[in-house]
Amino acid sequence: MVTFLIRRLIAAIALLVIVSMVTFAIFFLVPRLTGATTADLASRYVGKSAGPQAIHEVEVRLGLNRPVAIQYWNFVKGIIIGAHYDFGPSKVYCGPPCFGYSFINQTPVWPDLLDRAPVTLSLAAGAAIIWVLFGVATGVVSALKRGTAVDRISMGIALAGVSLPIFFTGLVSLAIFRDNLNWFPNAGTYVGLTQNPLQWASALVLPWVTLAFLQAALYARLTRAGMLETMGEDYIRTARAKGLPERTVVVRHALRSTLTPVLTIFGLDLGILLGGAVLTESTFSLPGLGKFAIDSINNNDLPRVLGVVMMGAFFIVLCNLVVDILYAVVDPRVRLS
Repeated sequence: MVTFLIRRLIAAIALLVIVSMVTFAIFFLVPRLTGATTADLASRYVGKSAGPQAIHEVEVRLGLNRPVAIQYWNFVKGIIIGAHYDFGPSKVYCGPPCFGYSFINQTPVWPDLLDRAPVTLSLAAGAAIIWVLFGVATGVVSALKRGTAVDRISMGIALAGVSLPIFFTGLVSLAIFRDNLNWFPNAGTYVGLTQNPLQWASALVLPWVTLAFLQAALYARLTRAGMLETMGEDYIRTARAKGLPERTVVVRHALRSTLTPVLTIFGLDLGILLGGAVLTESTFSLPGLGKFAIDSINNNDLPRVLGVVMMGAFFIVLCNLVVDILYAVVDPRVRLS
């Protein structure tokens, strides 16, 4: 088991290095290949209204006119040990991990990411719990009641959940439960968990349910398909022939085998959400990483966009590492392979 964990950890670190190279290439190498100049790259750091002199100063101070390999090394070095940014009479130190410095807002990117991360973490964690519990439970019940009214109704709701976009269900839920019924008057705001746990949960109920409605529908359909396939296997018939209770057959044998593809999708979905639930946060005006990325794109603030991409990639790699470990827990054959 220890060897398995070490292999997975080394693979995760190598993947993060590759992701950093690809991300850096997308932001700095690909524009050059498509004809952009170093001045064009520098203009993305200072906003749309900056003059030629300001753009040239940023181009020189950031070393954008230097070879791409040296720029990438400076980028990685800044993440590990921090970086200094020269503004002429003064210098600003960006401590590690330094994902860049926003010249538009005159602040390092990392503290801004940390300030927005709790919102996205709260949204993703609450929604993930809801969609996994309800999605898997609905899929299991639907598979066991195949062809009945319960199966048709649950799969019909799942089809509606997959078909309806988040911005539609989000706006409808706000109009009904906040504006008309006034059940969640503080929906669309965010209060820290440590400040007021009750208001924190009340403000996030609608975003949780809206986001979970879409994801739970996918998990219900996936679980149902896996359960239907597993329930016809020989070892399930053998377990029943031995006189095992139906609950033991379903939970310990059938459901355990079905969880492997569910864990795969869950790791990807959760990692993407932790990187920023763009549509949900924009619909409910939640100041998380997703809305932070949209605002940065609109303001042409390249360092902030780059920071969100790197943080999103980190969460995806981390969640997939956790999923690999959970594979070994659910199926012992994985850690022996």
